[in-house]
Amino acid sequence: MTTTTALWSFALVVGLLTLTPGLDTALVLRTAALGHRARAWGVVLGIQTGVLAWGALTSLGVTALLTASQVAYEALRWAGAAYLVWMGVQMLRRTARETPESGTAPATRDTFASGWRQGTLTNLLNPKVGVFYVAVLPQFLPADTNHLAMGLLLTTEHILLGLLWSTALIAGARLLSTWLRRPAARRALDRLTGTVITAFGLRLAFGE
Repeated sequence: MTTTTALWSFALVVGLLTLTPGLDTALVLRTAALGHRARAWGVVLGIQTGVLAWGALTSLGVTALLTASQVAYEALRWAGAAYLVWMGVQMLRRTARETPESGTAPATRDTFASGWRQGTLTNLLNPKVGVFYVAVLPQFLPADTNHLAMGLLLTTEHILLGLLWSTALIAGARLLSTWLRRPAARRALDRLTGTVITAFGLRLAFGE
């Protein structure tokens, strides 16, 4: 496999993965739809920070421990599941504390740093991302290339595709942000997102 072929093939694989609705999409859409622009971009760049970390660690061979060590994988899986369930339940609790009359809810900090922490933790505590990189990335590393450099190049390609898709998501969410910031719509969005995230956490904990 040549470098050019590897780049095009990997772009197709991760492009389809990026477009598949999942936890990252739900987080970005929910944050952007509520008008938290700075936090939304923090979430986006946090997710891509996690992707970069997984790609770099895989290229170095470190994340092979996830497949070689059942204990390491299980520890990360349960930590990730606990974090996702906690995050989802917090969203559901906020909607329960709102009053239909006032439409008020506890304020969420619209800061880049808070969004970046959320996005980074969500990605790094998801062992399935690490397992994906361990299983897939080596298949696109030509034998005659420096594996670390090529791995980082492929990871950068994944990040760029993720940024393009996230830009489209944020732009689309902003078109609906006025409607979605209405109390009833905001509660419905938080309940839906909180349920989805909690379900992801439970699936990570008890699913295969």
